[in-house]
Amino acid sequence: MATFTLPKNSKIRDKGEVHTAPDGGRIKKFKIYRYNPDSGENPHYDRFELDLDACGPMVLDALFKIKNEIDPTLTFRRSCREGICGSCAMNINGSNALACTTAIEDLGGEIRITPLPHMEVVKDLVPDFTHFYAQYASIRPWLQTVTPTPSGKERLQSPEERENLDGLYECILCACCSTACPSYWWNSDKFLGPAILLQAYRWLADSRDEMTGERLDQLEDPYRLYRCHTIMNCANVCPKGLSPAKAIAETKKMIAERAI
Repeated sequence: MATFTLPKNSKIRDKGEVHTAPDGGRIKKFKIYRYNPDSGENPHYDRFELDLDACGPMVLDALFKIKNEIDPTLTFRRSCREGICGSCAMNINGSNALACTTAIEDLGGEIRITPLPHMEVVKDLVPDFTHFYAQYASIRPWLQTVTPTPSGKERLQSPEERENLDGLYECILCACCSTACPSYWWNSDKFLGPAILLQAYRWLADSRDEMTGERLDQLEDPYRLYRCHTIMNCANVCPKGLSPAKAIAETKKMIAERAI
């Protein structure tokens, strides 16, 4: 039987700082992953108690309150606060989600917040997206054509052709899906993962793109595409309600059809 263990410097020590709230009010407990590479210490959990009557409704509001009023060293990414940018993706109570669209009242008990799983951590709740973005760049996520634009005008689509992009263009590259995928955990060096493969299919489905064959050639590989085993974690955690698994299946179908 295989045995998997974390490196010694990755093992989480549970004992960290505890910040209690004054008595009274609606108290909610937060258990937050902390890691500072400059300290030379292993990661740990800090615990914070917040009065929900003095805090906004979302998990991101709680993180802001902790950073602004309790511990200014807490590090996390955030931007739009509207579920559009994907910056505040993290693991909340064991499920990947956006902190800005996750309501505190929907989470029972102590809320545990950690970085997105199976990615190297830069600091605290900030994962390293370098490899993820390099994979995104590898699919050439832009319109590729060989014919000149008609009379200097736009390349037009019919309403039906445009509808083919629904469920694809909405992806915000938050990486919730890829970091929830076991196949990506074990093969992220070669498997592109749900988010990137959904983005790849977005261009395959675009009627204006003229590099379909070349795009399929790049994807037709035992690892880049075919490590997907339709576990469906990707669709379950997508904050935009998309289905990367469906996009992957459509890509496989296109490859099969051109071989017939």
